[in-house]
Amino acid sequence: MDYYIKDIKKDNFEGKEIELNGFINNIRKGKNNTFFMLRDPTGIIQCVSHSADKNFEEVNKITRESSVNVTGIIKRDERAEGGYEISIKDIKVYSIAEPFPLKKGHKKVFLFDERHLWLRSPKMTAIMKIRSTVFSSIHEFFSENGFYEIQAPSFVGGSVEGGATLFETNYFNKKAYLTQSWQLYAEAMVNSLWKIYTVAPSFRAEKSRTWRHLTEFWHAEAEMAFKTNEDAIDLEEKLIKYVVKNVLIKNPDELKLLKRDTTMLENVVNKPFLRMKYEEIIDLANKNGLKLEYGADLGADEERVITSKLDVPVFSIDYPIELKPFYHKPAVDGKHVLCNDLLAPEGYGEIIGGGQRVDDKETLLNRLKKDGLDGKDYEWYIDLRRYGAIPHSGFGVGVDRLVMWICKLPHIMYAVPFPRTPRRLNP
Repeated sequence: MDYYIKDIKKDNFEGKEIELNGFINNIRKGKNNTFFMLRDPTGIIQCVSHSADKNFEEVNKITRESSVNVTGIIKRDERAEGGYEISIKDIKVYSIAEPFPLKKGHKKVFLFDERHLWLRSPKMTAIMKIRSTVFSSIHEFFSENGFYEIQAPSFVGGSVEGGATLFETNYFNKKAYLTQSWQLYAEAMVNSLWKIYTVAPSFRAEKSRTWRHLTEFWHAEAEMAFKTNEDAIDLEEKLIKYVVKNVLIKNPDELKLLKRDTTMLENVVNKPFLRMKYEEIIDLANKNGLKLEYGADLGADEERVITSKLDVPVFSIDYPIELKPFYHKPAVDGKHVLCNDLLAPEGYGEIIGGGQRVDDKETLLNRLKKDGLDGKDYEWYIDLRRYGAIPHSGFGVGVDRLVMWICKLPHIMYAVPFPRTPRRLNP
């Protein structure tokens, strides 16, 4: 049976022998005793080897980040981290590590250059565990609510959000682009399955260097037949509550290690989300010191100010038609669209964008024209309005942003194992 450090705390191992694999987190060598901290994905435990032990010389050869297998007796020691210590009986060294380049006090750029090594740290391990819970919770939520998981191509021939943010590539002497969203394909598939979702990477060639933008990011997207923007809003709120509740249940130790105050997360689970019209959002922004006019788009800086004093997420709804892409259904007044952006509190801003889709052919053609797009490039998409069009709605969750907010991280790059930005392609 494979054991992990966490098992020692769960079961009564005191006085018993245990075998563990792990890395040397740090080591302190002495003439008579050598202490080292053994690390695995579940925690850290102190180990000790005495000069009289047969493996003492072998223990003294190991270095920080060496990989080992240890066998020893569990002893309770309140002075040790976690309250237990392993007295080493035997050690097998898998690999002696060369001098480890990561130490305290490094600048962020260096740490991201050494990301492949930094991921071993307890902090990064905690973030990745929470990230795993977020992903699994999204899948569980959609499955429990009767959604089918469907995939769409990563190579596409047209734009969803606009040509300026497309990654172009040569596709057998034709122009192709990396997908920005599965949405257009979802609008085709929703006609047969009615409730569908996907979790997949999206790509946007934005040169933005803000704290919440990546060129490759993970999207959780959903599309629903015969549903309105209000229906989408209701489901989005349920999804976020479900995910956050699961993190609180499954990752209390990780949240504690990250020093994340869980009060705000508990508010998200227990309180209803706010809903504010675009005009109200602009008024709130101006009351907080910004000088925005009606028609202004909201970016990272504006959303930070707007949400910094909120204790729950807020849905920003009914945007002016000029601010949203062609696929959003216009409201009855023709001046707004039936859409929503979910803004996370604590200054984190947009984590979801969604709304009701255009279901009328002529309206779609007019919207494409106003956005400067050629209808010929969207002929198959227009077909969906020719042959039995239905009301439908959907949304997309920026999963990396969601992780960033849940963990209260200073930059989205911390939330992703290997982030991609305009200035970072390695490791």
